[in-house]
Amino acid sequence: MDETLTEHAHPVPLPSWLATLCRVFAGFGGVVLLAMMLMTVASVTLRSTLGKPIPGDFELVEIGSAIAIFCFLPWCQSMGGNVLVDFFTMKAGPRMTHLLEALGDLVYLLIAALLLWRLSLGGIEMHRYGEQSMVLRIPIWYSFIVVIPAMMLLTATCAATMIGHLRLVRA
Repeated sequence: MDETLTEHAHPVPLPSWLATLCRVFAGFGGVVLLAMMLMTVASVTLRSTLGKPIPGDFELVEIGSAIAIFCFLPWCQSMGGNVLVDFFTMKAGPRMTHLLEALGDLVYLLIAALLLWRLSLGGIEMHRYGEQSMVLRIPIWYSFIVVIPAMMLLTATCAATMIGHLRLVRA
């Protein structure tokens, strides 16, 4: 794995299928982000020229932001791109660093699993009650169609990076 990504990143090798899925989700998140950007530019342009913005543009940005963020999380984890506080590990050896990163991955894995569980229940509840956005009346649960698989992927990626760091501790 290339250590030049960032000065302090310690990414570990992942199974190719998992790395590919992380890239696909990040690519989809990028497409959603690009669509939000283009829609925002169009809405601002229409507002300034015709006085008529795209109705519900803020709702689309809100939903799109949630989707994009959740799609980027697995890629960030796979690349070792999360924030590290290395003040305590600057003089630690590689084994200790990987052990601490495995511990951090375990904590992140537990948080991701908790979020996956709660988001699943929340999505089911929003579907059951027919929760919709205010202006466009978009069913909110639609976003969970992407968010839940992204959280599943994040959970799997956290487990894989934790295992990878533990293997490097024993190496």
